[in-house]
Amino acid sequence: MIALFTDFGIEGPDTGQVQAVLQQAAPAVPVISLFADLPAGQVKPADYLLAAYAAWFPAGTVLLCVVDPGVGSDR
Repeated sequence: MIALFTDFGIEGPDTGQVQAVLQQAAPAVPVISLFADLPAGQVKPADYLLAAYAAWFPAGTVLLCVVDPGVGSDR
C-alpha cells in the first residue's frame, strides 16, 4: 500500500496527478490519500501527524509525504 500525506490541498489536480503516476508505475499497489490538506509548508505539524498515523499502517506500507515550506519562493 502507498499512503499519500501532503500539503497539496483538496482543490486542484495535484493529488490526482500523483495518484495517476503511481497507478502507472505500480498498478497492483493500492494508493490511498491519507491527508491532502496538511497545513501548507508547516513541517512540524506534519511531522507530528505522520508519527501519529504511521503506526496504523501495516508493515511494508510506503508513506509518500510531501510538505514543502519553499513552494512559491525564489529558491
